[in-house]
Amino acid sequence: MNTEVKARYEQRAAVLKSLAHATRLFIIDELSKGERCVAELTEMVGADMSTVSRHLSVLKGAGLVRDEKRGAQVYYSLRVPCVLGFFGCVEDVIRADGEGGCSC
Repeated sequence: MNTEVKARYEQRAAVLKSLAHATRLFIIDELSKGERCVAELTEMVGADMSTVSRHLSVLKGAGLVRDEKRGAQVYYSLRVPCVLGFFGCVEDVIRADGEGGCSC
């Protein structure tokens, strides 16, 4: 594998790693419904603001969400809504695992 190809796979792994936490998956689902401020997400998640901010930072670093500061609040939104299609694929895998085969 050459350096360019390896770098591409490492970028993919970084995106997938950023999704490998239940709270971050929840945040992505919530942002699919519209933008949210950190305070809203903190209440929904039921964790402290610093924890939620760290999760958002991971998602932002992976390029999945964007932020916009408005006054004292920071609002987050999905940068790439196509990630939701990946979630559909994950659900197919879960169903297939229970049924003994993939419906893809």
